[in-house]
Amino acid sequence: MKKSFLIGVFLTVFAWGRVEAQSLADDITQLTLDTEKLTQLKSILSDMYKAYTIIFKGYEEVKSLSQGNFSLHKVFLDGLMAVSPVVQQYAKIDDIINKEAALIKEYKAANTYFHNSGHFTDAELDFMSNLYTSLFNASVKNVDELVMVITAGQLRMSDAQRLAAIDRIDHDITDKLTFLRSFDSNNSIQDLQRGRDNNDVNSMRSLYGIGN
Repeated sequence: MKKSFLIGVFLTVFAWGRVEAQSLADDITQLTLDTEKLTQLKSILSDMYKAYTIIFKGYEEVKSLSQGNFSLHKVFLDGLMAVSPVVQQYAKIDDIINKEAALIKEYKAANTYFHNSGHFTDAELDFMSNLYTSLFNASVKNVDELVMVITAGQLRMSDAQRLAAIDRIDHDITDKLTFLRSFDSNNSIQDLQRGRDNNDVNSMRSLYGIGN
């Protein structure tokens, strides 16, 4: 009986030992698998971090470049809004202003003279006044445009574009002043001729005693 009991205990212990050994083997196997998975996970995380680093670095570089380009573009555009000394000191600016002043002075003097001469009809005087007004208004537009071109912050233009615009304005107002002087000169000749004709008529009337 005692012997059977010992055998039973031995078999129980042996069986339990086998179960424990199997459990330990299973734990070791699972631990090995977990270790491999952890290693793989670390590798994946490392690769992901590298990829993120590359992407982020590339993004930062693109962002930096785009910001740099934007800054350069802004500086360029701001520069176009500014007016350089080359433009500010361009001699034709004074020429335009002087021609505008001459045009106003000359058309006013001529208009007054022809109205007071007595040698032109009302229709002719109205035509003169309308023409002088048109020339004056057009010359004012020239000066307004000049002010825009030479004032900082008004137009986005390069120095070359501003100088070309000033040249064009100078040409326009020169044409107007030239036309005005030619028009006044023709009217002066006509006024003189009519004055002479009137004098001749008056002289003839006086000579022959013909009343008015």
